[in-house]
Amino acid sequence: LALMSFLAGGHAPGRGKYGDSISRGLRYMLACVKENGYINDNGSRMYSHAFATLLLAEVYGMTRRRDVRDALQRAITVIVDSQNAEGGWRYQLFARESDMSITVCQVMALRSARNVGITVPRSTITRAENYVKQSSVHGGSRRRPRHYGGLEGGGAFRYQLRGNSRATFPLTAAGVTTLYAAGNYESRLIEPALEYLRSQLGHFNNQYGREGHYFFYYGHYYAVQAFFTAGGSHWRSYFTTMRRELLRNQRADGSWPCSCGPGTAFSTAVATLILQIPYQYLPIFQR
Repeated sequence: LALMSFLAGGHAPGRGKYGDSISRGLRYMLACVKENGYINDNGSRMYSHAFATLLLAEVYGMTRRRDVRDALQRAITVIVDSQNAEGGWRYQLFARESDMSITVCQVMALRSARNVGITVPRSTITRAENYVKQSSVHGGSRRRPRHYGGLEGGGAFRYQLRGNSRATFPLTAAGVTTLYAAGNYESRLIEPALEYLRSQLGHFNNQYGREGHYFFYYGHYYAVQAFFTAGGSHWRSYFTTMRRELLRNQRADGSWPCSCGPGTAFSTAVATLILQIPYQYLPIFQR
């Protein structure tokens, strides 16, 4: 995420003000790629694998480096091969069940890789898309979800398919972003989900924003992509609110607070990514 933030600002490996920092970070990332293609160095499992794969795809699109392509190809194979029967992914490789928060990361990595010429089976995307559709409270399972950290609404997406799995602002943003990344821009589930996000934005920010909870940054990492792709009044209203919220919360040293979760490197990377989305320097963040 930190490297993605530099790239989103128009910098590249070996070029620009932060080119050397990006090059060093990329060397570390490539060193973390295991022989089988799995990328993991800190226990975050398929989360870290997906974010690292997304980075490699964006870097490959900029540089066309053979070593980056080789690592990217192997990492994509891991994602494709580990998709489970539900159509999604979970924390561990080859898990039997899925969740929305892990699935969205994988689909974004697959989309980015496909954008730069890496073969991704259409069936993998279709199965992931169907999983997301089933996760919709509006169009999928009719079981009543738990609205953890939010208000009730018919357009939400849930964490998992089973039981009364929770439906939240971050998971709903992830659901919309996954549909868009799968190439589905016309689903009847999208508009109700965007309305759900709009209705909860103030509540979510008040609950998690000021203290810098990691839910705040995680949720808006996907919300900004959902609203930006939707465009129009959805985007204008959202970004006006979020730009004001983020600039108000920035500390004097340039960082953003993270009272719960991975720390200020994470929160600052996500905050700067959100603010730089309109630049559209990275293909994955383009309309």
